[in-house]
Amino acid sequence: MIISVSIANVKNTDTKEIYSVTGNQLLGSLDLMSQKQVSEAIHNASDAQSQWAETELYKRAEILHNWADKLVENQQEIAQMVSEEVGKGLASAQKEVVRTADLIRYTAEEGVRYHGDMMKGDSFKGGSKDKIAMVEQEPLGVVLAISPFNYPVNLAASKIAPALITGNSVVFKPATQGALSGQLMIKALLETDLPEGVIQFVTGKGSEIGDFIVTHPKIDMVTFTGSTEVGQSISQQAKMIPVVLELGGKDPAIVLEDADLELAAKNIVGGAFSYSGQRCTAIKRVLVADSAADELAEKIKKEMDQLSVGSPADNATITPLINDEAADKVENLIIDAIEKGAELVVGNKREDNLIYPTLLDNVTSDMEIAWTEPFGPVLPIIRIQNEDHYVSISNESQYGLQASIFTEDVKKAMHIGSKLEVGSVQYNAKTERGPDHFPFIGAKNSGLGSQGIRRSIESMTRDKVFILNM
Repeated sequence: MIISVSIANVKNTDTKEIYSVTGNQLLGSLDLMSQKQVSEAIHNASDAQSQWAETELYKRAEILHNWADKLVENQQEIAQMVSEEVGKGLASAQKEVVRTADLIRYTAEEGVRYHGDMMKGDSFKGGSKDKIAMVEQEPLGVVLAISPFNYPVNLAASKIAPALITGNSVVFKPATQGALSGQLMIKALLETDLPEGVIQFVTGKGSEIGDFIVTHPKIDMVTFTGSTEVGQSISQQAKMIPVVLELGGKDPAIVLEDADLELAAKNIVGGAFSYSGQRCTAIKRVLVADSAADELAEKIKKEMDQLSVGSPADNATITPLINDEAADKVENLIIDAIEKGAELVVGNKREDNLIYPTLLDNVTSDMEIAWTEPFGPVLPIIRIQNEDHYVSISNESQYGLQASIFTEDVKKAMHIGSKLEVGSVQYNAKTERGPDHFPFIGAKNSGLGSQGIRRSIESMTRDKVFILNM
């Protein structure tokens, strides 16, 4: 199936062909919109927003439930596109679609229970009980949702659904590689009773429309998932409008001497190599007590030997990275580490943009892999001498998304975890995003603001206070 992505009534001669991650299958093409066309789409979203905000909340919820149903009905078609376009195993792609439907339904249910508040003046010294504040939540207006390639359905819907349930309209800009999957998701939404104009789908060259769309005067909020560099640029340009950013990570797995090494190894490999490591929440370094490092490295290698490598169509765990540039980055990090004395335990093999799962031991702080987010299937082991070293190495990173701590001592895990500059700490489990209703937070250069269904809903509204003087 070859599809073309464009905005209604827009036909461009300037298009971009989208190929599968293997590079041998043309999947479709994108119209590269001009600034004028993007501005028209934003104005259309703005024009539609006020009427959408007036739509009864239960009707907005019904539309979201209908959207979820249609995603499930079309899960095979959407999953097939996700698998081919971004290189995700077909089974994993299908799970993403179903999980997204669950997220949308939960958002609809949470949204209809999200109400305002009432406050009485006499609860504050000197106030009067005759003064009553009614605090309502109102939508921000037009939400710009920018999604990444790696979860082109789930991470897009996690922005769009909270915006819609709260009465905002949405301008949705997907990553170029992932836009065809995103288009199929939006197609399902447009098959509901969603009023015309409430959702706008825009595509184009980042150099042409990227800064333009973020700084457009009709955009009232930006929610973005992607690289730290782009996120920082958005934050600086957005100025007075709210911004929620989900950025990079260098999530450590901290393994103490008393840890269950079998459990740790299984979780580390699952956390590091799922979807070839192309996840912000992937485990990207192992910090292990030197006394346990040899045994843990052996167990990790044993788990890695079970990983399947190959085509997304075969449901392989390790599949080609999103493009050659991504593969070059990972390969260069491996080469740099080996040249500086890291021990290659397994891996360091490449076929086009497919990087075989790679484990590096005795990684030191002078190696780039110790600090750089690879976004690929390579895992460094850093040997630790004492408890303070775990914390200092973890916190020296510019990132602060998540961390895992493996130990039988809960008190020690809480003690170390309290010192880590991260948004979330997992105890005896791999780092991961879900469940989707949990708060999802990044510290330092890993993000700004809080996500998770309830938090996302809250971020897309503002308080409006009506004060009654009785």
